[in-house]
Formats: sequence, C-alpha cells, structure tokens
Amino acid sequence: MQIQSMHFKARAGQKLADQRLQQNLKKLSTKFVSGRASAITELDDFEGTRDAAIERRMRAIENLDVWLATFEQNATRAGATVLYAESAEDASRLVVEIAKKHGVKKATKSKSMVSEEMALNKALEAAGIQPVETDLGEYILQINNNEAPSHIIAPAVHKDKEEISDLFARVHQRPRLTDIPQMTREAREMLRPHFLSSDMGITGGNFVIAETGSVAVVTNEGNEGMCTILPPKVHVVVTGIEKVLPTLEDFATVMRLLPRSATGQSISNYVSLLTGPRREGDRDGPEHMYFVLVDGGRTGLVGSEFQEMLRCIRCGACMNHCPVYQKIGGHSYGWVYPGPMGSVLTPSYAGVEKAVDLPQASTLCGECHVVCPVRIPLPDLLRKLREKQVAQHLRPGFERLGLTVWAFVARRPALYRIASRFGVRALRLLAGGRKTISRLPFARGWTDYREMPAPSGKTFRELYRERK
Repeated sequence: MQIQSMHFKARAGQKLADQRLQQNLKKLSTKFVSGRASAITELDDFEGTRDAAIERRMRAIENLDVWLATFEQNATRAGATVLYAESAEDASRLVVEIAKKHGVKKATKSKSMVSEEMALNKALEAAGIQPVETDLGEYILQINNNEAPSHIIAPAVHKDKEEISDLFARVHQRPRLTDIPQMTREAREMLRPHFLSSDMGITGGNFVIAETGSVAVVTNEGNEGMCTILPPKVHVVVTGIEKVLPTLEDFATVMRLLPRSATGQSISNYVSLLTGPRREGDRDGPEHMYFVLVDGGRTGLVGSEFQEMLRCIRCGACMNHCPVYQKIGGHSYGWVYPGPMGSVLTPSYAGVEKAVDLPQASTLCGECHVVCPVRIPLPDLLRKLREKQVAQHLRPGFERLGLTVWAFVARRPALYRIASRFGVRALRLLAGGRKTISRLPFARGWTDYREMPAPSGKTFRELYRERK
C-alpha cells in the first residue's frame, strides 16, 4: 500500500467536513469504548495481567532472533516452510511465487493488515491470481473499488448500513436489503462459492508460537477456518516478525487482553491454533503450509528508543479512544495503520520524512497510553518523533524559530517572568473584556476552529502570591 501520509492535513480537513462520516464514527464510543470499559472489569487483576503481558512480549522482542529461530525449527518439524522477507515487496513476491508453484488461480484471504502493507491483492492480480477478501468488512471494501481499510479491527467502520446496502444491490445485482442479518446472509451466499473453489488460503497471524511452530488466528466470523481447512490445498501465513511469542502460556496471557481491548468481548468467537499441514489421519487442513515473516522496518526498532512499539498487539484501543481519530477516521493517516499507533509506526517503518504531519496528529492527552493493554508510551514516542523532525529540519521554519525562542526564554527564569507578565496582560487586552479570545494572530490554526479562554491578566505566580 503506497504511503500518502504527506496529504494528512488536506484529508483531515475533508473528513472533518463529512457529516456522514462524523455520524458513523460515533460507533467507536458507543460500541468499542464502552465495551472495553465493561470487559476489563471481568478480570480479577487487570493491571497484573497487563504487567504479565508486557513482560512476555518484551522477553520475545529483546531476544527476537532466538525465538524466531526456535519458531522456524518447530514449524519446519511440523511440516511447514518458513520464509523471511526483508521488505513488504519481497513478501508479496514470495507469496506470488508460492501461488505460481502450486498453480493457484484463486486465493481466499482472511483479514491481515500485513497483507495491506504488502499491497498483496495488487500483486496477486498482476500475476493473474484472483484474491477474494472473506472478512465481511474487508469484502465490503474490496467490492467498493478496493477501498483501503480505515480501522485495523473494523475496516469498514466509516460506512453506515445504507451505504453498504446500496453497494450490495449494485455489485450483487440483487434486490436492496436493509436488514443487517439478511445483508450478512447475502454476503455469505456470495462468498461461499469462492471458499469452495479456492486454491490457496491466505491469513494473517495474530501471533506465532515458538514452542509449537503454530500460528494463532483470532476472528469473529470464522472465515479464517474456511480459508485454511476447506478446499485450499495451500495455506500461507503472512505476519510481522515481531508477532512471535515464546510459549502457549504467553499466548493465553495476551488473549485475556486482546479481545477485551479490541471489541469489548471476553473472548473472540473463533481462536484457531494451526500447526503444520495436514498429516496422515487428519480429516481436513491444507496439503502445504507456508509462513512468510515480514521485517518491513521492524528490526530497525529493535534496541532503539522506539522498541516498545514492537510489543503492540494490534487491538486498536488507542485509535478507538483517540479524540483525533474519532473525528477524522483512518483514511486521513495515509497508510495501513491509523490513529496513535499509526502516527508512530508509519514514520518508524517508512521514515519520518514521509509522514511529517503524523507525529503532530495528536493532542498528547495520554488516553492512548492509558487504554493500551501493553502500556506502550505512545505520547512519549510521538514527542520523540517530533524532536527528530525538528533536529532534521523537517518542520516549517517559523515553527522551529518559535521553539528556539521559547527554549531561550524558558531557560532563563528572570526573562521568563518578564515575558509571561507581558504575555498575559497582552492577551487580556486582546480579549477586550470578553471571557474568550476568538482570534490570535500567530495561532489561527487553533482559533479558526475554537476559542481560547482569556487569562485574568495576571501570571500564575502573581495569583498564587495573592491567594497566599
């Protein structure tokens, strides 16, 4: 998927003006936010579970090479083939080569954000192979001119029932339905022939387990099973190298947090642990199984100040609670991963110069850190990216000048006191007796959309002195 994060400001403005989108994004707070708040109360020791999950994820990341080697050894012993891809393009090439080797004409896919990184559908189509998305949200987007997902858990959260109803009627050439169970049944009827005629199944991997050589795939629709145990003779798993967990016990610990943080469920409807291809005596399963483990910039974070980002379990809680994402949706961010996690991952994977505005796409309110099940310090990481941008002269000149002046004044207490006394009195005069300031000469980006409370005309020190 081509990175278009440089268009963030323009896209964000368009999304803010889209009233239908604004209405659709309210589903985040009414479903995911409230659902998570309720689900985490079911755990006897939520904070203790988070501590355990963090320890287990970091144990894997800090010894990534060891656990990947262990996984490869056990997956190979189980009959699977493990391949490594340095870049997303390399990963797509490997999947296409696997498909050609086995004479694949059609591939059914379970939802995978890594396959979006790889632009896998485009690569398969270029090779004459038909990809079919089988997750309901991804299927909706695919038949809508291959639209990109706007959320990592609910790809079509930006659409409402009426839009999807119109889309189904146009594409399926059937009478328009508006009842959701009937619409989902229609999608099921359209997808079932593809499941039965598929040559290859492609899934992501929520995690890969080193001690067993297995992949764990978590869904709510059961489509991952239809992609792996029905007719497809080949199963290909594409996932990031950071998704390795040492043991099944580690997986069980993380699973206590993943569905609760993602959709507010105690457990997802389907949790599949798949180990190797079909063996003698097995009644189902693929004849061949491949793992394509993707680097795509991930090793660059190992041992760096952004290493903690690698323990992300892709629950989407940070974006569900983010006041910026809640207003502009996922497409504004211009790449696979939106919200606070995307504002860190995109610059980290692709280069900060390709996503100059994303580290600024945050209020730094800290909510993302609070709700992250593995406590990734997202606000701190965003600040570090902002520092890198300033150091590399990637921010506008006037902004860097302003920060330089501020730093000069802030380091000199006497000068700071004088400047602050002058500043609060000037702002009080600018308010003209009103309680708010509707226009600031050097902050129109703020006051064009909101008003700033007018100060009292005295500094904090002066007010504190009077109170004392």
